[in-house]
Amino acid sequence: MDKPYNYKKYIPLTESTYYILLALTEPLHGYGIMQKVDRLSEGSVEIGPGTLYGALQALEKEALIIKIGEEERRKIYALTEKGREILKQQVKRLSIMVRSGSVLE
Repeated sequence: MDKPYNYKKYIPLTESTYYILLALTEPLHGYGIMQKVDRLSEGSVEIGPGTLYGALQALEKEALIIKIGEEERRKIYALTEKGREILKQQVKRLSIMVRSGSVLE
């Protein structure tokens, strides 16, 4: 990676942001993102259109996602390299948390 990112600015991600970024590991339009978030979270996270489009605007402004095209008036979004790196850092953080929880076993 050419440029290190200030991960602390983004981590921890909110649950919604985490699942939106995770959904965008493949290019999708808004409705596709909502469906994939529902699948990935096994129904535990529901993102409505208002929340989703506000989040997409914020993520695009932060260069974590990019609009890559349109399909019948649907905007298609994808994860940027920066977004992928931030997502990897969040996954690493969550993995540490889960491992730490093993003290309960």
